Amino acid sequence: MANTILKVENLKKDFDNLSVIDGWNLEIERDERIAMIGPSGCGKTTFLKIIANLDKNFHGKVEKNFERIGFVFQEPRLIPWISVMENLTFVFPDKDKIIFFLRAMHLEGFEDYLPSQLSGGMKQRVNLVRALIADPQLLILDEPFSSLDMPVKFGIIEDINKLRDQRKFAIITVTHDVKEAILLSDRILILSKRPSKIIEDIKIDLQKTERDISNTKFIQAESALMKRIFSLGN
Repeated sequence: MANTILKVENLKKDFDNLSVIDGWNLEIERDERIAMIGPSGCGKTTFLKIIANLDKNFHGKVEKNFERIGFVFQEPRLIPWISVMENLTFVFPDKDKIIFFLRAMHLEGFEDYLPSQLSGGMKQRVNLVRALIADPQLLILDEPFSSLDMPVKFGIIEDINKLRDQRKFAIITVTHDVKEAILLSDRILILSKRPSKIIEDIKIDLQKTERDISNTKFIQAESALMKRIFSLGN
């Protein structure tokens, strides 16, 4: 398991009498990017919580070969009455490292702003910085771009991929957006309806220069993935 950061065997999860996850098997390598697409209620966020030790009540085996994890939620969840810098030092006191990631997320100069003074995209960038300052070996993205418009969303995704190339962390993304999934993944897992199974594990064979929504190969990959999803009834 030297190069495997996460290994899941026969994972099952129930809520009382409701079966949500039914027998997932999965391995993720270090610095690999995985995206998960599936219908609402099929256990995607539940799976992320299990990985992050926020839910320990499950059946099966989850082997974790990492010490540091970053979790980016759908909502920024910033403390409204303190500044951007204070929100971040509340989690991690190293201001030099915070400044590094603020620059990487194009937020230099906004350290003293309150959350209410930031746009939605800027708040989500702060949310990302908060997850990144601990140098995660695994970054979890739980639909953090769903409320953002397209240019802002794709700009943030580009910055995440640049940082990932530099710092070599793995990424697990949950999304309903096929473009997001392709931009942020080396593999895409397609999940069935509840109780969910992993019904497809699709490799995204695109070069870095081809990961552009206007690129012909990107458009072809998106079209093929959409057809596959529709053929499976998702």
